[in-house]
Amino acid sequence: MRNEGGWFLLVSGVDTARGLAARHYTAFMAVMVEMHHTGCVPAVRAEIAAIIEHALADRHGDWRVSIVGSQANDRWEMKIAGPNAFERSYTLEGSSGEHEPHVIGKLVARMVGREP
Repeated sequence: MRNEGGWFLLVSGVDTARGLAARHYTAFMAVMVEMHHTGCVPAVRAEIAAIIEHALADRHGDWRVSIVGSQANDRWEMKIAGPNAFERSYTLEGSSGEHEPHVIGKLVARMVGREP
Protein backbone atom coordinates (compact mmCIF):
# COMPACT_ATOMS: atom_id res chain seq x y z
CA MET A 1 0.00 0.00 0.00
CA ARG A 2 1.34 3.44 -0.82
CA ASN A 3 0.09 6.97 -0.25
CA GLU A 4 -0.38 8.97 -3.44
CA GLY A 5 -1.28 12.52 -2.39
CA GLY A 6 -4.02 11.49 0.02
CA TRP A 7 -5.17 8.44 -1.94
CA PHE A 8 -4.13 4.98 -0.90
CA LEU A 9 -3.49 2.40 -3.57
CA LEU A 10 -3.51 -1.28 -2.65
CA VAL A 11 -2.26 -3.73 -5.25
CA SER A 12 -3.17 -7.40 -4.99
CA GLY A 13 -4.03 -10.39 -7.11
CA VAL A 14 -2.01 -12.22 -9.76
CA ASP A 15 -1.80 -11.85 -13.54
CA THR A 16 -1.54 -15.53 -14.39
CA ALA A 17 0.18 -14.82 -17.71
CA ARG A 18 3.17 -13.27 -15.94
CA GLY A 19 2.61 -13.92 -12.23
CA LEU A 20 2.40 -10.19 -11.43
CA ALA A 21 0.02 -8.12 -9.32
CA ALA A 22 -3.16 -7.39 -11.27
CA ARG A 23 -5.75 -5.67 -9.08
CA HIS A 24 -5.74 -2.04 -8.05
CA TYR A 25 -7.99 -0.71 -5.30
CA THR A 26 -8.33 2.77 -3.89
CA ALA A 27 -9.36 3.09 -0.29
CA PHE A 28 -11.21 6.40 -0.43
CA MET A 29 -12.61 6.35 -3.95
CA ALA A 30 -15.22 3.81 -4.88
CA VAL A 31 -13.29 2.65 -7.96
CA MET A 32 -11.86 -0.82 -8.52
CA VAL A 33 -9.73 -1.68 -11.55
CA GLU A 34 -8.94 -5.31 -12.36
CA MET A 35 -6.57 -6.44 -15.11
CA HIS A 36 -6.01 -10.07 -16.07
CA HIS A 37 -3.98 -11.74 -18.83
CA THR A 38 -2.81 -8.44 -20.32
CA GLY A 39 0.92 -9.12 -20.11
CA CYS A 40 1.49 -5.55 -18.88
CA VAL A 41 4.41 -4.74 -16.62
CA PRO A 42 3.41 -3.45 -13.15
CA ALA A 43 4.28 0.17 -13.98
CA VAL A 44 1.95 0.19 -17.00
CA ARG A 45 -0.86 -1.49 -15.01
CA ALA A 46 -0.48 1.13 -12.29
CA GLU A 47 -0.57 3.92 -14.89
CA ILE A 48 -3.72 2.47 -16.51
CA ALA A 49 -5.39 2.17 -13.09
CA ALA A 50 -4.45 5.75 -12.15
CA ILE A 51 -5.80 7.14 -15.43
CA ILE A 52 -9.06 5.20 -15.07
CA GLU A 53 -9.40 6.40 -11.46
CA HIS A 54 -8.87 9.98 -12.64
CA ALA A 55 -11.54 9.57 -15.35
CA LEU A 56 -14.03 8.38 -12.71
CA ALA A 57 -12.90 10.66 -9.87
CA ASP A 58 -15.84 13.07 -10.06
CA ARG A 59 -18.45 10.34 -10.53
CA HIS A 60 -20.56 9.25 -7.56
CA GLY A 61 -21.13 5.66 -6.54
CA ASP A 62 -19.16 2.45 -6.81
CA TRP A 63 -17.35 1.78 -10.10
CA ARG A 64 -15.66 -1.37 -11.32
CA VAL A 65 -13.51 -1.59 -14.43
CA SER A 66 -12.34 -4.98 -15.63
CA ILE A 67 -9.82 -5.46 -18.43
CA VAL A 68 -9.18 -9.03 -19.58
CA GLY A 69 -6.67 -9.92 -22.26
CA SER A 70 -6.76 -12.84 -24.64
CA GLN A 71 -3.99 -15.32 -25.30
CA ALA A 72 -5.38 -15.85 -28.82
CA ASN A 73 -5.14 -12.24 -30.08
CA ASP A 74 -4.21 -8.69 -29.12
CA ARG A 75 -7.72 -7.72 -27.98
CA TRP A 76 -8.58 -6.78 -24.42
CA GLU A 77 -12.20 -6.79 -23.23
CA MET A 78 -12.96 -3.80 -21.01
CA LYS A 79 -16.14 -3.74 -18.94
CA ILE A 80 -17.30 -0.83 -16.82
CA ALA A 81 -19.99 -1.23 -14.16
CA GLY A 82 -21.34 1.63 -12.07
CA PRO A 83 -24.29 2.84 -10.05
CA ASN A 84 -27.89 2.65 -11.29
CA ALA A 85 -27.14 -0.52 -13.30
CA PHE A 86 -24.63 1.31 -15.51
CA GLU A 87 -22.84 -1.24 -17.73
CA ARG A 88 -20.67 -0.69 -20.79
CA SER A 89 -18.18 -2.88 -22.60
CA TYR A 90 -15.58 -2.20 -25.25
CA THR A 91 -12.93 -4.24 -27.07
CA LEU A 92 -9.51 -2.59 -26.93
CA GLU A 93 -7.52 -3.38 -30.08
CA GLY A 94 -3.77 -3.44 -29.48
CA SER A 95 -3.00 -3.03 -33.19
CA SER A 96 -4.99 0.25 -33.13
CA GLY A 97 -3.04 1.64 -30.15
CA GLU A 98 -5.91 1.08 -27.73
CA HIS A 99 -3.68 -0.60 -25.13
CA GLU A 100 -1.98 2.74 -24.41
CA PRO A 101 -2.91 4.13 -20.96
CA HIS A 102 -3.92 7.60 -22.22
CA VAL A 103 -6.15 6.07 -24.92
CA ILE A 104 -7.86 3.84 -22.34
CA GLY A 105 -8.44 6.89 -20.12
CA LYS A 106 -10.09 8.82 -22.96
CA LEU A 107 -12.29 5.84 -23.82
CA VAL A 108 -13.42 5.40 -20.20
CA ALA A 109 -14.21 9.12 -19.94
CA ARG A 110 -16.29 8.95 -23.12
CA MET A 111 -18.07 5.78 -22.05
CA VAL A 112 -19.21 7.28 -18.73
CA GLY A 113 -20.30 10.52 -20.37
CA ARG A 114 -17.39 12.75 -19.40
CA GLU A 115 -15.18 14.08 -22.18
CA PRO A 116 -11.46 14.19 -21.27
